[in-house]
Amino acid sequence: MKLVRLKIDEPFRSLQAGFELHFLREWDRTEDTNATDREFAPYILAGPNGSGKSNVLEVLAAIFYHLECQYLKYQPNIFAFDEEINPYGFKAECAQPNAFELEYLIPTPDMLQEGAAGLAAHIKIVKTPESGAQMFWLNHPGFVEGNPLSRTDAWELLPNFVLGYSSGENEILSLPFFKMRFIQLDEYLDKLKKDLPYEGRPESRQIYLDNSFNQAILLSNLLFQNVETLKLFQQEVGIEGLKQFRIILKKRIKLSADEANNYPEDLLVFEENYWGEKSYYLPLLKKFESKPDTERKFDAVINRLQRCATCHYLDSETDTLYLDYLVNANTIAAFKNNFSSAIDLFQSLQILLILNLYSVSDQLKAELYGSGSLYVNETVPTLPSDERIMRFKDLVVKKEGVSETIYLKSLSDGEHQFLHSLGLCMLYKDTNSLFLLDEPETHFNPGWRSKFISRLRDCFRQTDQNKNVQREMLITTHTPFLISDSKPEQVLVFTKANGEVAVNRPEYKTLGASVDQITMLTFNKTVTIGGYAESKLLDIQERFEKGEDKDVLLQEIKQLGDSVEKMLLIRNLNNRGN
Repeated sequence: MKLVRLKIDEPFRSLQAGFELHFLREWDRTEDTNATDREFAPYILAGPNGSGKSNVLEVLAAIFYHLECQYLKYQPNIFAFDEEINPYGFKAECAQPNAFELEYLIPTPDMLQEGAAGLAAHIKIVKTPESGAQMFWLNHPGFVEGNPLSRTDAWELLPNFVLGYSSGENEILSLPFFKMRFIQLDEYLDKLKKDLPYEGRPESRQIYLDNSFNQAILLSNLLFQNVETLKLFQQEVGIEGLKQFRIILKKRIKLSADEANNYPEDLLVFEENYWGEKSYYLPLLKKFESKPDTERKFDAVINRLQRCATCHYLDSETDTLYLDYLVNANTIAAFKNNFSSAIDLFQSLQILLILNLYSVSDQLKAELYGSGSLYVNETVPTLPSDERIMRFKDLVVKKEGVSETIYLKSLSDGEHQFLHSLGLCMLYKDTNSLFLLDEPETHFNPGWRSKFISRLRDCFRQTDQNKNVQREMLITTHTPFLISDSKPEQVLVFTKANGEVAVNRPEYKTLGASVDQITMLTFNKTVTIGGYAESKLLDIQERFEKGEDKDVLLQEIKQLGDSVEKMLLIRNLNNRGN
């Protein structure tokens, strides 16, 4: 997809009512078959702290959350609005922001190509305070003003995925994704209770790729991506592949008598002790474990994971399944035979990891669904490792030039962040998705920061020429290197004055510009050295003005490193001292 325009008609965080942002401008929309013009280029959102750049990511996440909730086939009972029972539940007429317009281009799905073959669909979404969001296909031959798309067609014209990532603790960005995680959990639990088929992946497309998915992202990539793609990991982090890992699955959980009443009796497992006291157990992974189908790739997830394992063991006392993988060419072939792609494997692991939220009560979930609190994550209990439904253990990687055992958890923060941020891009590179990355390079060393855009392009290069795949990425940053690797039309500079956020494109050639120039022109930093070093030079200047000996001060200046500021001060002292 390609974003065209965003407008909000009521305040959202620091963005004022009437805030409007044009992404793909009219003269940028012409189709060009030149390969270099189709090279992936993210939007870089830069500006001072508090200037509103992260709010753009947050409002897009909030808008697509509302759209998904409006069009989802499944909604939890405790999620929907009820004037008496759930007054803070979801209503299509109520959103945050509650009035907006959003336009984007997206390749037309095969099922909707009749009459619009070869066209990128120009979609406009309009939400007014009085109604739910409506979607319009502006360039469809049959488009009629005021006639919105049906729920089915609208669902097909949403991005394949909306992906969020933050290197820090951006609770505002993560909030809608976090709520969607509970919808995905409730979707599975509801089908378990009603004994309905479950496809092995959630219906919704909104995913926040935080640290809880870090190992699943890396595994999926290392087991499926080709050698050329994985060179990124080897060149920058030295990761050559996997040695081994373990997956532990807790197949049943113990329930209280009250909790047991929420499930059909024939679904539960009962145990009675010597004194006649009953224990109730729920086989939580029942939908992930079944008899194999004739088409092996469509077996339940646990069956497929078990077939790929080097060995496996079921602890009958705790009903815990241990799957061990000693990774070699046969292991990789087994995964490729049992899972259709890296995304197929990741989505299977994703929902198993989401089940680790099973202990959250319906009451707390109802509060979460209706909450706008920035501290919502803090209300959710974190289970001890031995009570989790799924966890990884002993994930060992091969690292270039290192013979001893290297556990994934032993890598540095920067290495983790590199593998995570680049890994999620590798994973979803073949999809029409929206990537919302909030300062993904925070823990990178200067070398990695300077190459981050190049490495992103390397991730997507193999699908750059596929006109049926269009990705959009927004990156917030304070790093001049990302601007230096971007053309001015891809750079959005945020400023805030008198309480209003403004966005402009740079008036200078950003691609190839020096870090010093970008720091001065975009970040309004006219000094190229640190604050403490600057204070030392100012002190020397002041002492010279008061009459201290020039030669003594020049000797003192020599103790400082080379910089423009140092050379200017030396010149000033020499000129005025003559």
